[in-house]
Amino acid sequence: MKRRSKTRTIAIHMTIPVRLLEDLDQTLSYKQSRSKIITKLIQNYLEGDQVHIGSMTKKQIIVNLINQTNPESSEYVLLTSLLQIFAKSD
Repeated sequence: MKRRSKTRTIAIHMTIPVRLLEDLDQTLSYKQSRSKIITKLIQNYLEGDQVHIGSMTKKQIIVNLINQTNPESSEYVLLTSLLQIFAKSD
């Protein structure tokens, strides 16, 4: 059977905060690939590109804001509530 892609890939092991992974998973739809998202983030980092808000889903925007907010603030509570609302609408 032929490979779908000629780009070679490698499995890696990495350690990240559990909450960060949970936030990422909440932004992904059933058909989206965590590996593809992480690959794109690495490519953007290496190219020095900033993420364009127009290419992000509402959930991704909220997660980015959550990651910049103090977990003990009222903004954090508001943003996590919004994230739950968006998660229910999928």
